[in-house]
Amino acid sequence: MTMLTVRQMRYFEALADTLHFGRAAHRLNITQPALSGQIAQMEADFAVRLFERRPSGVVLTPEGDAVRLRIRRIMGEIRDLEAMAGRREGLTGQLRLGVIASVAPYLLPELLPRAATRFPGLDLGLKENVTERLLADLSAGGLDCALVALPVTDPSFRVVELVDDPFYLAVPMADAARIAQPVRPQALVNERLILLEEGHCMRDQALAVCKIVETRDLASLGATSLATLLRMVAGGLGVTLAPLLALAAEGRNGGIDFLPFHAPQPMRRLALAYRASSGREPGFAALGDCIAGVLADEQAKSQRYVESTERL
Repeated sequence: MTMLTVRQMRYFEALADTLHFGRAAHRLNITQPALSGQIAQMEADFAVRLFERRPSGVVLTPEGDAVRLRIRRIMGEIRDLEAMAGRREGLTGQLRLGVIASVAPYLLPELLPRAATRFPGLDLGLKENVTERLLADLSAGGLDCALVALPVTDPSFRVVELVDDPFYLAVPMADAARIAQPVRPQALVNERLILLEEGHCMRDQALAVCKIVETRDLASLGATSLATLLRMVAGGLGVTLAPLLALAAEGRNGGIDFLPFHAPQPMRRLALAYRASSGREPGFAALGDCIAGVLADEQAKSQRYVESTERL
C-alpha cells in the first residue's frame, strides 16, 4: 500500500461531505477527473470500495464510513497545526463552525457579513445541528468550533462564554390575558406545553425550567425548528419557551405574545466550544467576541420589540 497523502485526505473529506463529485470538485477548485482519480487511487490502496456510485451522487460504504471517521480526526489535527503556524496573522484560513439550530437563523444573517469584514482572510464553513451531534463532530475533527448552550462537561473542550439568553413564555395572543405576569413556572402545570423533538437542548431546558418530568403527557408535534414550534403556538396548539434572541424575528409573523418570567428569569448561556488541543485560543477568542457582538445586537432588537408590544 502506498502512503496516503494529505491531498487525498482533503479530497476524500470533501466528497464525504458533499456526496457528489461535481460539488466536491468545485469546493476544492479542481477538475472532476482529478478528484475521481485520487479517490480511485485510495480505493485501490485500501482494496475496498469507499463510495457507492449512483446517478444522483455517491454514498459512503461501511468501509468508507470507517475511513471518514479517522480522516476527519486527522484533518482536524492538521487544521489545528496550520492555525498554530499562522496564528500571528490573525484568524485566517478554513474554519468550520457549528451552530445549534435554535440560534443559527437569528445569528448567521448578521454574523456572515460582519465576520467577512473583520476577518477578510477567513474561509468560514457552517453546519447547523443539535448540540450532541455538533460536539461529536467537534471531537472527531469535523468541526473546529461550535456555538452551543452550556453546560459542556467534556474536559477535552474549552469554551468562550458569550451571552446569557433569557427565556420568555410564548403563548397564543388570545390566551395572554388569562396568564398572570410575570409568569411563575408553577403556572404552567395546567398549560399544554409543546416542545421541540428529542435531541434539541431547548427541549431539556424547557423541561428543567418548568420542573416537568418526561412522564407527563407532553405535546409531541414533530417540530424540528423553533420557527415551526412558534407557528404552532400562534395556531393555538399550546405554549412554549422562546429565547430572547428569537423574539423580534418570530414576533413579526404575528399571533404570539411573549410573556416575561418571574425573577430569577430562566435563561441559557451561549458559548463557543473548541478542542483544548487545538492551539487556536486567540483566534477563537476573536471569533467569540464577534459572535457575542452580533448576539447582543439581536437581543437588543428583541428587547425593543417586547417593550413596544407591552405598550400596546
